[in-house]
Amino acid sequence: MLSLVVIVVLSYLVGSIPTSIWIGRWIKGIDIRNYGSGNAGATNTFRILGWKAGVFVSVIDMSKGYVASQWISQLGYYFGDIPTVYSGWETGVMLKIMAGLFAVIGHMFTLFAGFRGGKGVITAAGMLYALDPISISIALATFFLILFTTRYVSLASMLATASYPLINVFMRYVLVYAVDGSLIVILSVRALIILIKHTSNIKRLIK
Repeated sequence: MLSLVVIVVLSYLVGSIPTSIWIGRWIKGIDIRNYGSGNAGATNTFRILGWKAGVFVSVIDMSKGYVASQWISQLGYYFGDIPTVYSGWETGVMLKIMAGLFAVIGHMFTLFAGFRGGKGVITAAGMLYALDPISISIALATFFLILFTTRYVSLASMLATASYPLINVFMRYVLVYAVDGSLIVILSVRALIILIKHTSNIKRLIK
C-alpha cells in the first residue's frame, strides 16, 4: 500500500502547483484570484495577464495531469506492492486514473495557495491524453469549435468536458474501440465534478 500512498501524495502535490497564481505575482505582483472571474486557471490568465502568460499556464497545467497519470502512476510497479483491484478493471488504467484525478484535485484545491485553485479542466485534459489521446483529441476539437463559434471559453470548456464520456461510450459500444469500462465510469464522475465547479460560470452565461 505504500506505493498507492506515494502515488496519491506526489500526484496531489504536482497538481497543486499554482501556476497562474505564481505567474500573476511574478509578472504583475497581483493575486489573479482577485481579478476577472476570480479563478486561478488558464482562462482567467488569458483575460488578465495576456496570451503569452495564458499559453504558458495552459501548457504547465496540462503537463501536471499528464505527468501524474503517465509517470507518477508507474511508481507502483517500482515499489512492487500494488494490490489487486476489482475484477475486470485493469490495474494500469486504474493507477493512471487515480494519479490523474489527484492531480486534478490538487489543481482545484491547491495546498500552496489556501486550497483555492482552478477548475481542473486543462489538468484533466493532460490526464486524459495519458489515458486515451484519441477521444480527448475529439473533445478538444469540440472545445475549439464551440470557442470559435460562441467566443465563450467557459461554455466551450463545459461542453467539451461533458462530451468526453459520451465520446468514450460511442467509441466503445458503436465503434467497438477498446475503451476500458472503468474509464467511462470514473471520468463521468470527474466531468460532473468539473461542471459543478463551473456553477458560477453557468450563472453568468444564463444572465
